[in-house]
Amino acid sequence: TIFFSFILEKKYLVKFKMSQLENLFAPLQLRGKTLKNRIFSTGHMAVMLEDGKATKRLAAYHSAKAQGGAALTIIEAARVHSSGDSGRPAIRAYDPACVPGYANLANACQPHGCLVFGQLSHPGREMTLAADGTHPVAYAPSAVPNERFHVMPREMPLKLIREILKGFELSAMHLQQAGLDGLELVASHGYLLGQFLNSKTNRRSDAYGGSFSGRLRFIKEVIEAARRGAGDDMVIGVRLSGEERDYGGLGLEEILEVCASLNMETELDYFNVTVGTSAGLAGSTHIVPSMAYEAGYTAPIASPIKALVSKPVFVAGRINQPQIAEKILRTGQADMCGMTRALISDPEMPLKSARGDFDDIRACVACNQACIGHMLDACAISCIQRPETGRELKFGSLIKVGSMKRILVAGGGPAGMKVASIAAARGHEVILCEKSSLLGGQIKLAQLLPGRAEFGGVTTNLQRELENARVSVYLNKPVNFDLVRDIAPDIVVVATGAVPYNAEIEGHEVAHVVNAWQVLQGEVNIGGRVVIADWRCDWVGLGLAELLARNGCHVRLAVNGMIAGQTIPQYARDAWLGNLHKLGVEIISHVRLFGVDAEEAYFQHTLSGQPVVLKEVDTLVTALGHSSNTALENILSKNDFPYHLIGDSLSPRTVEEAVLEGLTIGANL
Repeated sequence: TIFFSFILEKKYLVKFKMSQLENLFAPLQLRGKTLKNRIFSTGHMAVMLEDGKATKRLAAYHSAKAQGGAALTIIEAARVHSSGDSGRPAIRAYDPACVPGYANLANACQPHGCLVFGQLSHPGREMTLAADGTHPVAYAPSAVPNERFHVMPREMPLKLIREILKGFELSAMHLQQAGLDGLELVASHGYLLGQFLNSKTNRRSDAYGGSFSGRLRFIKEVIEAARRGAGDDMVIGVRLSGEERDYGGLGLEEILEVCASLNMETELDYFNVTVGTSAGLAGSTHIVPSMAYEAGYTAPIASPIKALVSKPVFVAGRINQPQIAEKILRTGQADMCGMTRALISDPEMPLKSARGDFDDIRACVACNQACIGHMLDACAISCIQRPETGRELKFGSLIKVGSMKRILVAGGGPAGMKVASIAAARGHEVILCEKSSLLGGQIKLAQLLPGRAEFGGVTTNLQRELENARVSVYLNKPVNFDLVRDIAPDIVVVATGAVPYNAEIEGHEVAHVVNAWQVLQGEVNIGGRVVIADWRCDWVGLGLAELLARNGCHVRLAVNGMIAGQTIPQYARDAWLGNLHKLGVEIISHVRLFGVDAEEAYFQHTLSGQPVVLKEVDTLVTALGHSSNTALENILSKNDFPYHLIGDSLSPRTVEEAVLEGLTIGANL
């Protein structure tokens, strides 16, 4: 009786918690298929292909989302014709060799109740390099140049239009043969279908241009071709940018007119709304919006489309928490919520949400570092907080230890927190000691930069992992060799981080020179005229420049690189550069710090070698990198005590490497 009562109580508790998200966990019907909830993963390049075909690694990546409770995962944009092939690897859906890879994806996800859609696309003029490094011939509706990639396309002849239409039909047939549940046509982000819709990029005078109906003809024929290939049972949707938010881009009023017409297409089943365009630097920042943009900011753009059409409307863009998705659904702004990076950060987010375990959700902080940042560098995507993502075949499940060890972790930054939680979850006894009163390491500083408060969520998420793994945490507890002897661990993991690099700056004795840490911690007074010497070319220089400019300082940002923010993902960087321009920050590139005096800062141009003198300087702020804290390492080494080095104590880098090394060491201890 007691056991039965417990079961009833547990079921009631789950239902109660799910009722808080009743819209998020309501099913949705599409062409006879059931989406079990309203959470889906949008199409995105994962860089896990081989010769234009999906791999086991890609299947494992999507399977993790399916097992975690997502209702739908949309496989990345595939090419429908060889004229759309570029140096960026993509699935060649027009090639029948793609079918087995797609079938493996379907078989990996569908048994978990997750539908699988393919995505069909052609980049049009959005072509940079061919696979061999040469510049390909880019075809577009008209010969209108692309601003972002500096591509002058060739007008697409009618014969090629017919070939591409056949390519959509053939590609859809291959997806159907592979057993996928649906497909999505990409008309978003300024790619080929969107180029035909835009009067500024479609200047044709034939049947595929001119009037509104002419510009709409190509996408309608694509829908018809896709339906012929897919058959009657597959779901077909179209992805559109509700606003492209760039010079010459489509606006909401134009897209509303497009949606009103496409809503009458019986072969089409849903609209998927996003924001941005690949055609310009400003518009491209919305392709994967950073934390500079408000969570769920695309929903108000989907809302008027939802009010206009009768078909279901999907939406995506910075929807990183189930509560945000629930509000979007409850207020009728959309029918499905794309939560791609939320699922990259925590594939089990849907299941945790259903149970009401909100504190256990590892929320995405939109840093863009290991997801889109990796993709743009042609590397497989992952997550700085969850490096298991993209590495499912290696770290998909933790192996419990056969023999428990006592492990001392010195340092409560991201590296120390991750290694401690992983080792403890595997069955080791883990003691973590942090010398300060708070966990987080340099995250505590990073979150103080303007617009970066959300980055503090990395600490919150890792701290929850520590709690769940039952790690013994001691604050205000620096680790020295006496403490090591007292605790008597089997091994020490040194995660003591780094300190600002102490560069020798000629003339610093007579000048006001401070470092980035001192500014962020409020330890120094800053003059009205500031020069920031930025060797790192990352978030620090950009953030300091914005912080000081907003505080009323005249700011010059002198960077030892081609551009401020050179080392960070471009979508995060470009949004920030736009803000700095509005604030009047002057950016000087290609300079290295040489010296300083009471009123001037001296730099050397890294290319010409010529001096660059910045006059009227009240304060020089340095962001010159870090030096590893090696004190504990030296002591342990001298006493032949076994230890591992991870994170910045091994080599100063970023949170991503710190957490990855924590996972790697923790999984092997």
